[in-house]
Order: sequence, then structure tokens, then C-alpha cells
Amino acid sequence: MRVTVNGDEQVLDPGTTVAGLVAALGLEPRGIAVAVDGEVVTRRTWGERALAAGESVEVLQVAQGG
Repeated sequence: MRVTVNGDEQVLDPGTTVAGLVAALGLEPRGIAVAVDGEVVTRRTWGERALAAGESVEVLQVAQGG
């Protein structure tokens, strides 16, 4: 299935969850926020929230710096 992740089209297996997407992107969950179609997905539901074809996902990573 095709979804848009941070503006880029990605092909994912049907049933991929938000947690699966974060892992596939090689990101450490700590410091990550995810929104699907403009709605924030809480981390505790990442494993339950399956993505659907056509959805738009924004994955934001908190960065520290000065």
C-alpha cells in the first residue's frame, strides 16, 4: 500500500502500524512524534494504529541544540 511519509511516497505492507513504520525508518521511538492525516497518534497506541493506503504521515524528531 502507498502512504505519504514526510512528503515522500512510501510503499508499506498492508497492516503496517505506526510502530512498524517508525522501526522501518530506523528511528529510535524516544523523541519521536507521529501525526496521521493531521492528528497526533499517541505513542501508547502506535502498535495498534494500522496505517491505510492514501494516508499522510508526518514523523517529527525532537532535536536538541544551541
